[in-house]
Amino acid sequence: MAKASFLILVVGPTAVGKTDLCINLAKKFDTEILSSDSRQFYREMEIGTAKPTQKELKLVPHHFVNSLSIHEDYDVKMFEKDAITLLEQLFKEKKSVIMTGGSGLFADAVTKGLDDMPEVHKEVRQRVIFDYQEKGLSYLQREVEKLDPEYYEVVDQKNPQRLMRALEVCLGTGKPFSSFRKRKETIRPFQILKIGLDRDREEIYDRIDRRMDQMLESGLIEEAEQLFPFRHLNALQTVGYQELFGYLEGKYDKEEAIRLLKRNSRRYAKRQLTWFRKDSEIRWFHPDSVDAIYAYIESQMA
Repeated sequence: MAKASFLILVVGPTAVGKTDLCINLAKKFDTEILSSDSRQFYREMEIGTAKPTQKELKLVPHHFVNSLSIHEDYDVKMFEKDAITLLEQLFKEKKSVIMTGGSGLFADAVTKGLDDMPEVHKEVRQRVIFDYQEKGLSYLQREVEKLDPEYYEVVDQKNPQRLMRALEVCLGTGKPFSSFRKRKETIRPFQILKIGLDRDREEIYDRIDRRMDQMLESGLIEEAEQLFPFRHLNALQTVGYQELFGYLEGKYDKEEAIRLLKRNSRRYAKRQLTWFRKDSEIRWFHPDSVDAIYAYIESQMA
């Protein structure tokens, strides 16, 4: 009988402590780490994405960190294909592989599979991004509610990425985005263990605030200035950069930019937790409960 292979998925909100735990897990189980954090794919987005440090990247092999340029077109469907191909290779040598990140959709793509979404012309996508930048989140909400009220009822209405994706499909195909969502899971040829990390809410918020201060000290505003000419690109439609682009455009002052940066990062963490809490297969732990996490994984792989 063929030996079982295990994908150990570690999820949780931003700043909860996924990186440290996953490095410890990879050492413990002699394996490698795949990032399913879509913000960490891009080389140019160094400071604002809380990537593992160069020192951490050298401790164990990491995949899909700094693997792309912001100028390359890349989406969750391509990630699903690339990640599954890589896992097939790694499982020839490894009993288990770690995958981690805060991007719920990208994690689900690997563990559950994706609905077969239509291709949308690049010009449609760029127009939706431009309209969002000009008219704001309320524009996206109105358009998605009008074109696809069924999806609007279930989508995170404060997540511009999700709304833009739905709107570009509606505009590009003339059909509601919801009509392409079958919600049929793909069966993978490996077993999946899902670990969720959480802390007291105030502790997470404090860690986020301190992380933002550290990023600012490390040159986040200067990094945003370098990326500012490319702010229309899909990769940069994200918390941590959009707030600073608004400051650089003169919409508000630096203090307000920092306030928005922290507030929106806390809101992002809340949305992440809401997404992951919907998955009943996730077993939740405090990040410091390392021995309990080891014991749980070992009991499942026995």
